[in-house]
Amino acid sequence: MSDTPVPILMYHSIAAAPNDATRELSVAPEAFAEQLALLGDLNFTPVNTAELAASWRSGKPLPERPVLITFDDGYEGVHRHALPALAQHGFASTLFVSTGWIRGDQDTGGGLDTMLDWDQVRELAGADVEIGGHSHTHPQLDQLDDDTLRTELVRCKEIVADELGAVPVSFAYPYGYSSGRVRQAVRETGFAQALAVGNDLARRRQGPYALRRVTVRRSTGVEEFARLVEGRAIARNFARDRALTQGYAMVRRARQVRRKASRSRV
Repeated sequence: MSDTPVPILMYHSIAAAPNDATRELSVAPEAFAEQLALLGDLNFTPVNTAELAASWRSGKPLPERPVLITFDDGYEGVHRHALPALAQHGFASTLFVSTGWIRGDQDTGGGLDTMLDWDQVRELAGADVEIGGHSHTHPQLDQLDDDTLRTELVRCKEIVADELGAVPVSFAYPYGYSSGRVRQAVRETGFAQALAVGNDLARRRQGPYALRRVTVRRSTGVEEFARLVEGRAIARNFARDRALTQGYAMVRRARQVRRKASRSRV
């Protein structure tokens, strides 16, 4: 079975005038449209997360030069700016929503900028956008106790199912962080696959609950974007990110050890 690497692009906000909280990880609408046009020129075929995972499970071949376009959190610009561009090119994509950030009855007020409402999410779902889960309140899942972790996952899944009439099958870890315990909880909640970050191409051998993505930022120029989707110079582009991630992982592990020690003394 083929283990050809597949680029999974991670977007957040698509906005002309993002606020300070989302600026670095936002992409200007014009830049996003240019990136989609480039994918078309390079003969990439966008598929959604469920399609990629199902293909790798079954051995069914993917289209030539597959690519995934994914959005995290649920910013309003995905509907305002990304949807028309995706529709123009006939491109599939996946949106991972933090259900407590979507405007509506379950809104916790934690959204970092103007967020989608559920009518907009339903419009996206009807326009070849797979809707996946991204937790309820967007916490660092590996820092939660078991009960809180389960609540975050179950509430997210149930709210999406209630609002859309379809159970979400794909998940993306907030901040890209997970652990064996978190991945097992995601699986037990009923999600069939999950995406991390990792800033690398996705490969079947990563397993369905740790597929890696490549971050697209406001600073990502079109030439850099072309290198990323072709899998060229990714390690160099994200060397600083990986160093920071490795350092922060050590801090996170130390926190977990301290918490376990504290609980054992109670």
